[in-house]
Amino acid sequence: MPRKIVSVFGSSRTRPGTQEWRKAEEWGRLVASAGFALASGGYGGSMEAASRGARNAGGLVIGVTAPNLFESRSGANAYVDVELPAPTLTGRIERMLEMSRAVLALPGGLGTLTEIMVAWNLAYIQCLQGRGPLPVAVDAAWTPFLHPHLELGESELELLTPIGSLDELREFLKMLS
Repeated sequence: MPRKIVSVFGSSRTRPGTQEWRKAEEWGRLVASAGFALASGGYGGSMEAASRGARNAGGLVIGVTAPNLFESRSGANAYVDVELPAPTLTGRIERMLEMSRAVLALPGGLGTLTEIMVAWNLAYIQCLQGRGPLPVAVDAAWTPFLHPHLELGESELELLTPIGSLDELREFLKMLS
């Protein structure tokens, strides 16, 4: 398995033909075009769209599924080359973060927000330990939820890179090489 993997988090509710689907597919294409394998939760929605984009660009697609958690899902989407089942939701997220050079988060719901928070917290801990943090980029749609408040300050926010355009995504991916 290649060492250069970017994990993409996103909604399972995204439907084909929507603007969100097209965005996820384009993000997947850009990840593969930049020379990275793409890992996702492996199911439908944005995960499938990103997988499709990566596969169509010649990239390797890894699906980290959770069959015990999502028993109603019939397995990984058709664009997944390698399926890696995880026993739990947290195990799934942990596995994706361990294998990844960086994380991208598309728009999504509670599951995607959870994935962002775990990745962000890992990046924060890595900084506290004096290590380089895991690069975490989030679609600009998340920025209204991510602002200084409570005990969250600017230094923590600087661990996230908002992505508002395909050019910004290209620059983020270029920074990883």
